[in-house]
Amino acid sequence: MLTISDLSLRVAGRLLIDHASLTFPAGTKAGLVGRNGTGKTTLFRAITGDLVSETGTISLPKDTRIGQVAQEAPGTEEPLIDIVLKADTERQALLTEAEHATDAHRIAEIQTRLTDIDAHSAEARAAAILSGLGFDAEAQKRPASSFSGGWRMRVALAAVLFTQPDLLLLDEPTNYLDLEGTLWLEGYLSRYPHTVLLISHDRDLLNRAVNSIVHLEQKKLTFWRGGYDQFARQYAEKAELQEKMRGKQEAQRKHMQSFVDRFRSKASKARQAQSRLKALERMTPIASVVNETVQPFRFPNPQKAVASPIIALDGGAVGYTPGKPVLKSLTLRIDNDDRIALLGSNGNGKSTFAKLIAGRLTAEKGRMTVAPGLKVSIFAQHQLDDLRPDEDAYQHLRRLMPDAPEAKVRARVAQFGLTTEKMSTPARDLSGGEKARLLMGLATFEAPHLLILDEPTNHLDIDSREALVEALNIFEGAVILISHDRHLIEATVDRLWIVGGGSVTSFDGDLDDYRNQMTGGASRNKEKREADKANKAERRKEAARKRAALEPLAKEIKATEGLIERTRKRIEAIEARLADTALYEREPAQASTLAKERSDLSGILARHEDRWLALSSEYEEGMAG
Repeated sequence: MLTISDLSLRVAGRLLIDHASLTFPAGTKAGLVGRNGTGKTTLFRAITGDLVSETGTISLPKDTRIGQVAQEAPGTEEPLIDIVLKADTERQALLTEAEHATDAHRIAEIQTRLTDIDAHSAEARAAAILSGLGFDAEAQKRPASSFSGGWRMRVALAAVLFTQPDLLLLDEPTNYLDLEGTLWLEGYLSRYPHTVLLISHDRDLLNRAVNSIVHLEQKKLTFWRGGYDQFARQYAEKAELQEKMRGKQEAQRKHMQSFVDRFRSKASKARQAQSRLKALERMTPIASVVNETVQPFRFPNPQKAVASPIIALDGGAVGYTPGKPVLKSLTLRIDNDDRIALLGSNGNGKSTFAKLIAGRLTAEKGRMTVAPGLKVSIFAQHQLDDLRPDEDAYQHLRRLMPDAPEAKVRARVAQFGLTTEKMSTPARDLSGGEKARLLMGLATFEAPHLLILDEPTNHLDIDSREALVEALNIFEGAVILISHDRHLIEATVDRLWIVGGGSVTSFDGDLDDYRNQMTGGASRNKEKREADKANKAERRKEAARKRAALEPLAKEIKATEGLIERTRKRIEAIEARLADTALYEREPAQASTLAKERSDLSGILARHEDRWLALSSEYEEGMAG
C-alpha cells in the first residue's frame, strides 16, 4: 500500500533520511521507532505531502485517505459529539445534500452510499470512541471550549479515529492520555481494519497494538516483523552477529593484504598477489555497530533517612474550593521505602493528591502528619513552561548554587544527563526530553526523601525511559509515580493506589489485574483474583511472622551497620590527616600513631563487614525458609 523508494529528507540543512526504501503491505500496523531527533515526525510530513523530499518518492494507491491528529485542538462552542461526527466530511456532505435533493435517482444514490459507509450508526460509533478516551455521555454534550488543552487533544484524536482513514498516522498519541485511555487505544488499534503507522515510545503499546516495527537509525529505515520486544531481541542478535562478521572480515583483509605486501614483487607469486588485490578492492566493508549510548539520570539520595511513616493521613480531605473536596476519606500512610503508582482516569484527582502530599495544597479535614525534616520534590510536565527560556541549564542551576565554583556547577549539570554543548543552550532551544532532564535535575537538587513524578516520560524516547527506570531503582528515597507508561510502572513500583470515586484506595493486584478490570476481564477472572488475594494475604502474614521472629537479628544487623559506618568515618578522618605531608615533619610520632590506628581500624572494619555478611545471610535464609 505505502511504498517509499530512495527517499532523502533534509530539514534546516540537516540530512535526516538518506536514500531509504521501504514497503508497507496494506493492513500493516507498524510502530515507527528511533531516537528523538532522528526524523520520525519529518517522515510523517513527507507522507502527507507537507514536506518535499530531496530525492526519491512516496507512493500510495489512488484515493487513499490519510488521517492524522490535527495539530490544533478544537476549541469551539460545538458539543464534542458534533465535532467528531463532522470529521467524516463525506457523511456530512451526503446528509446536507439529502435535505435538499429532489431527484429520486440521486436520493437513492445518497441513501445507498450512506448505508455503505455505515452512516446510520455514526453517532453510536463516535460516542463509543469518545467514551473510550474518557468522555462520559454528559461530557460529550459539553462544548469543546469548556475543556483544557490536553482534553481537547483527545477530541482531535477521537475525530481522526472516527473517520477510519486508509492510512492512520499517529505521533505519540498517548501523550495526552492516562493509563485507562492508553489501554482503550491499545485495543482499538489492534482491531483497526486499515494500515497504521504509529510513533510511540510506549513499549507495551508497541507490543500489543502493532504487528511490525520500522526502525529509523543512521538515516535508514528497516522493517521488522513482530512487536517491540521481538524487535529489540532480533536487533541485538543482528548487531552481535554483524560485529562478529566485521571482525572476521578485518582478519581476512589483513591476511590478504599481508600476502600482497610479501609477494607482489616476486614473479612466481605476482599473479596470485594481483588476484588478492582485486579481491580486496571488491570486498565491501561491513560497518561497525554504532552504539549511541543514552545519558543516564542521576537522582541524589537523601543524606539522612527520616522515620516511617514519612506521611500519614487520617480522614483527610482536599480540594480547591472550601466545602467541595476533590478527595475525601483519605486514610493512608507512606513509608520511606515505598514505591507507589497512582492509577485512575484523568480528572479523578491524581494530581490533586500529589499536590497534597507535596505540601502545595492543605488538607481541609482530617489530620496529615509529616515526618520532621521531610523533603519532598515534585516533577510535572506542565512545569516545563516554568523554565526561563533565555537561560541555559548552567544559569538555572547557578541560582541554586550561587557561591559554588563554575566547575562544580557544570559537574552537577552533567549529572542531569546534559552534554557540555547542551548545558550552554538556552532552554527554549532544548528538546522536550532535554527540558525534562533539566527540570528533573532541578526538582531533585535538594536530595528529597520523597520524589513525585507526574507523567515524566512524555518527551523521553525508549532508551531514555530505560535510563529513568535504572535511576529510580537506584534512588534510595520513596517514589510516587503518575504515568500511562506500564513498563515504567511495572519496573519501578511495588504498590498500586486507585484514585477514583472521590478517594484514594490501595489496589490489591498487579497491572494485569487492573487492565482486566478496565477492559471487562474482571468478571471472567474473579475467582482467580480472589484466590490470588487470599494467597497474597497469607504470604503477607507469613512474611510478617518471619520478620517478627527475626527482629533481634535485624537489630543486630542494623547495629553492625552503625559500627561499620563509624569505623569508616574514623578511617577517612585519619587518612585525611595522613595526607598532610607536613605532619610527618611536624609531628612524626603523631603520624606513626595515626598510621598504626588506621591499620588496626582496617582489621576491625574487615571483621565488622564479615559479621554483617554472616548476619545478613542468616536473615535472608530465615526469610526464605
